[in-house]
Amino acid sequence: MYSNQQKRSDNQVQALRKEAGRWLQHLRVEAGLSQREMAKLIGAEYYTFISQLECGRGRIPPDKYDVWAKALNISQRLFVFNLMRFYDPVTFKALFGEDGKDAKTVCSELEVLSTPQ
Repeated sequence: MYSNQQKRSDNQVQALRKEAGRWLQHLRVEAGLSQREMAKLIGAEYYTFISQLECGRGRIPPDKYDVWAKALNISQRLFVFNLMRFYDPVTFKALFGEDGKDAKTVCSELEVLSTPQ
């Protein structure tokens, strides 16, 4: 659920979680994995955890993003970038714009900030 800083209606949160679930299911199927196989790869005790996420109930804990990305054969950066659209749309929009097209600009700005002068 959102913190007080990022309030959304329950319907909005649920709709975004369902979108995230469809995206996760697509990635899993593209990787050729069953829900049981996915659960094993990420260290989940029950495959129903995968089913719940794919139905929009719950969210992946941030400390597991890397494990999920590896299991789904996707870079962690790309995985988190896309997942942020669903899990934290307010921050995503602030950083990258409504559709994420500002990502290259943000990366360039960050590179300039981190370069010693």
